[in-house]
Amino acid sequence: MSTSRPDVRQTVVDFLTCAGKLPGAPVGDVSLAADGVGLDSLEIAELSVTLQDAHGSDPFSSGRMPRTLDEVVDFYES
Repeated sequence: MSTSRPDVRQTVVDFLTCAGKLPGAPVGDVSLAADGVGLDSLEIAELSVTLQDAHGSDPFSSGRMPRTLDEVVDFYES
């Protein structure tokens, strides 16, 4: 399982694409929630499972609540 920055970023971008929530602009510092790309609580839970499956851990299960894609990626670097 790779936790490299590009791999984690691609996992989230792929998830957003499948969810139909990928904005036209880069999403690094855009909120993942309703005031940004528009993920609801169920979609956040699905993203958590996707990250767990792809990378062996996820920030949401560890008690963190990342608000942006960059914060998700930063979790794997710490």
